[in-house]
Amino acid sequence: MRMSDLRKGDVVIIKGIKSDLVRAQAIRFGIAEGSQVCVEEVLPKGPIVLRRGLMRYALGRNLTEQIVVEKAKVKKHG
Repeated sequence: MRMSDLRKGDVVIIKGIKSDLVRAQAIRFGIAEGSQVCVEEVLPKGPIVLRRGLMRYALGRNLTEQIVVEKAKVKKHG
């Protein structure tokens, strides 16, 4: 699944980044294959806001269409 298809609250693991240019941009944000991120917000026709640890990132749709993700298995408390 592509990162651009995610919804608020999804927790995913980055599985692949299609282009070298996008990979370099993502690495600057601290996002690489194997990273786990949480979707904080999905703005209509706008960026996707991600959280990784204490950091938040807003990635544009063109960038997120190049990133392949897999939903993470999240343990629920309670």
